[in-house]
This record gives sequence, C-alpha cells and structure tokens, in this order.
Amino acid sequence: MCCNHKKSDLALLEDVLDKYASVEGSLITILQKAQEIYGYLPTDVLYHIAEKTGKTPARVMGVATFYTQFRFKPVGKYLILLCQGTACHVNGSERIADAIYEAIGIRDGETTEDGLFTLTHVACLGCCSLSPVMMINDDTYGSLTPSKVKEILTSLKEEA
Repeated sequence: MCCNHKKSDLALLEDVLDKYASVEGSLITILQKAQEIYGYLPTDVLYHIAEKTGKTPARVMGVATFYTQFRFKPVGKYLILLCQGTACHVNGSERIADAIYEAIGIRDGETTEDGLFTLTHVACLGCCSLSPVMMINDDTYGSLTPSKVKEILTSLKEEA
C-alpha cells in the first residue's frame, strides 16, 4: 500500500463483518456494504475484508474487479451514469457526453477538481424508451438534449 493513502476507519465495517464474514458466499454482500459505507473500496478496506473473511487479498480483489458496480476511487457528490446502450447510442449519447464535457470539463471515469461530479459511462440503464438517458445519483433524466444536460448540471452546481 502507498504511504500517502489515507487510513480508513475500519471500525465502520465491523458490524457488517460480524454479520457476514463467516457466511459462505457473502463476499459480494460485504463489498457492497463496504462501498455504501466508504463511497468506494479503499485498498486498506479490501485487505481488512480479506483478513476478516479468511480469503486472500487476491481473491477479494479478483471479485471486486470482476463486477463493474465496485469503485476503487472516491466519486463526486453527484455520480453521473451516462447510458451507452444501443438505443442511447443511436439517439445521441455521444452528443450528451460532449455536452457534459462542455458544461463541467470531465470525460468518462473522471471527477471534477472540486469533487462535485464524477462521470461514468455504463452499458445500459434499462430506460431505452427515454434514450438518451443518464442517472445522477438516484434521479433519472431522459430524452436528453445537449442544452437540457447543461441546464441540469448548472442547476446542480448552483444547489451545491
């Protein structure tokens, strides 16, 4: 582990580990709950999970990296999931990605310097009839146009 890495408060995870560490097949549940607690999966948390579950760090990391739901870097206050599924692609998701870049200056996988926004392209959000579509945290925005995207992002910036 890097010496510059901030130590996580591992005590926050103890209730989860007490409940699931000895339950066979619960590693994904533990990782999900850890991500809910920390917002992502810090390296020291992954090592702690390995130790408490009796799994190797490689096994824990292998499971965590296999599933796209898991993040290894902190995300912004607003996590933007931009759909890249077929319907969204055909209906202009690339124009939406360009509008996001123009509005807040980030591309797929990046977070704004102020920590407000993170953009992640996803394979499908399951809202094809609303294409192109994005989710910001728990809110879904459909039938997007570049100007609509800029209005949404400007409004969120002002709220923050």
